[in-house]
Formats: sequence, structure tokens, C-alpha cells
Amino acid sequence: MVQSAWKSFTRIFPTPGTVDRYEKMRACAGALFGLVLTGLCSYFILGKDIHAAWLIAPMGASSVLLFAVPASPLAQPWSIMGGNILAAIIGVTCAKMIDEPILAAGVAAALAIGAMFAARCIHPPSGAVALTAVLGGPAVHAMGYNFVLIPVALNSALLLITALFYNNATGRRYPHRPLPPDNANKHNTKDVAPTERIGIAPEDLDAVLTRYNQVLDISRDDLEAIMLQTEMQAYRRRLGETVCAAVMSRDVVTAEFGTTLAEAWTILQEHDLTALPVIDRGRHVIGIVTKADFLKHAELEPHEGLTERLKHLITPSMLSHTEKHEVVGQIMTKEVLTADENQSILDLVPLMSDSELHQVPVIDDRGRLVGMISQTDMIAALYEHSLTSNYIKP
Repeated sequence: MVQSAWKSFTRIFPTPGTVDRYEKMRACAGALFGLVLTGLCSYFILGKDIHAAWLIAPMGASSVLLFAVPASPLAQPWSIMGGNILAAIIGVTCAKMIDEPILAAGVAAALAIGAMFAARCIHPPSGAVALTAVLGGPAVHAMGYNFVLIPVALNSALLLITALFYNNATGRRYPHRPLPPDNANKHNTKDVAPTERIGIAPEDLDAVLTRYNQVLDISRDDLEAIMLQTEMQAYRRRLGETVCAAVMSRDVVTAEFGTTLAEAWTILQEHDLTALPVIDRGRHVIGIVTKADFLKHAELEPHEGLTERLKHLITPSMLSHTEKHEVVGQIMTKEVLTADENQSILDLVPLMSDSELHQVPVIDDRGRLVGMISQTDMIAALYEHSLTSNYIKP
């Protein structure tokens, strides 16, 4: 009985948060930094005669959004500037036109919310700005519409500037805009990336949000990213953790920076490969050379044949000084995506499907090359998982 009552009582509390101690400390320090700096700057700009107008109370609520949840749509620059300024204008107007303070406060808050919806700048502390304009007392009323610029617009701008600096300096992207997709269709066709053709589609999310019909304190793009990552996490849990070391090819054919182009091309042909990882003496990956690199540097022209251009590219010039490419290091791709040997193979699915990587070098904890994973290896591993999960014992 007591245990049941305790469970019912604990349900009124929210579930524990998922942020770590560093993030909590970062948010608290940001509010301290932002409000103190905003207050000091306002003091030096406005002088000593305005006193309480250096910093208005709603800035405390704005600091919670700007520093604790900078990814929220409610915390973006247009939200704080547009929301606070609109609310201040409406609040001052209601204070002048409606004699009853309680009625004026309610009307000001309601109209401020409607205006923020219309201007797409919803910022919860702006409701407090509207009330401050109505209930702030004779000093605020004496300011009239000057209250909109000083202190509301001034405080909002100063707090926004500190949030821009502090959030980016502490590793939080602000303003929080969606990152450009790194899996865009490279063929310039209307098809979406392969990983987006199955599972949750953007149209599905849009339809659900339309039916939900409520304001969310998270952007649509962030919500979609979280759902896709959750889908991948669930897929990983169902299939188990197969790491790269379990499926990679270990007998890796490699090249070095000084390997001649003729030798590298011969290796590619003899082993029927499309790419060679390029390593240094410590077996650290410094690049990768593919058949596509050879074709690109062969500078094919419409009137010339492929064989002639490739032959010219890989044939040594036999000169001590030449601008012609002679070794692998001169044509290799230096920016190489690698995988850790203990990394899940599911992490490589977007790379190989959307980014169209045909093979990925695998390194150990010391950064040394220990294997290669190709699309063929991935297909075999995923096929084996499919057979295992679908197998039913008689």
C-alpha cells in the first residue's frame, strides 16, 4: 500500500535528464557570464540615472533559453529580438489604452502571443516583457515607447551577442541551423539518398507533426535526426554488435607515397582492386589512390583514347625535374575516412550507401592499418545477420 502510494507520488516528478555534469555547468556559467556582461554594458551605455532599467527581469528567463537550451527554436536570435520587441510594443500600448492593470496585463500577454505566432518568433520570456510594460510601475510607464528600445531592445541585443560568443566558444552551434546534408545525391537526380529510401521518410514526420498540432521545443530537423539515430540504434540492438575486425580483409595490398604510378596501376590490375590505401613506414594511412584518381589525372580529352592517356600518365618521364605526376603521393586522395577495428559495421552503412565509398581502411587503436572493408564485405555480413535473425529452429 505504502509502496504503491510512493510510486503514485513520484510520478509527478519529471524523468531524469540525459545531459552530463559538464553541460549543466556550461549552462550555469553562460547565464552568469551573459547577465553580468549585459548588465555592465547597459550600465556604461545608459549611465547612472536609469538604475533598475539597466537589466529587466525577463532577461533572466531569456538566459535560460539562450544558454541552457540553445538548440531550441524558442532561443534563436529572431525569437529573442522579435519576440521581446513585439511584446514591449504591445505592452506599452495596452498600458496606455486600458486603465485596469489586470485587464491590460491579460490583453497584452494574449496579443503578444498572437503576434509572436504571426511573426514566427515565439519566445516565452516575451510574455514577461509584456507584463513588465504594464505592471512595471510609474518609472516604466513614464518611459512610454522608449521602453521598447531602452532597456528591452538593448538588453536583448547584448544578451544575444554574449550567447553567440559563449555558445560557440563552448562547442554549441549557435544560431542553431540544420547542418547541410553530407549524403546529398551526387548524381544530380531527384532520388534521395539510399538510407532515406527505407524506414522513416521526411513525409512521414511532416504528416505526424501536422496531426500533433502543437508547438515543440525542438526543431523539425533535430527531431528527424534524433529519430533516425534512434532507428539505427534499435537496428544495432536487434542485430547485435558486429565490429569491423570480424568482417574486414586482413591481407591488405598497399602502396607508399613513393610508389610509382606504373607499379600502383599494375597492382590494381593484378589484384582486381579499385583502390589502394597509401601508408607510411609506421603503417599509418596517409591517403588512398583509386582507379578514379588515375582517370582524373589522365586528363582525358574527347579525341584521345583512354589507353593512350593512361599510358602517358603511368610512363616515367626519366627526367630529374618534371611537373608530370610520377608517384602515388602526387595523385592520391589525402582526406581518407577510416574506421576503427572495434567500430560497429552499421556505422559504415551511410558512408558506403550515401557517400558511395566502395572501401574503407580499418585502423587499430594506434592508428595503424590493419584491414580493409569493402561493400562486398558489408553485404556478406548483413546477409549473414539476416539469415541468423530469420532462422527458426524446428
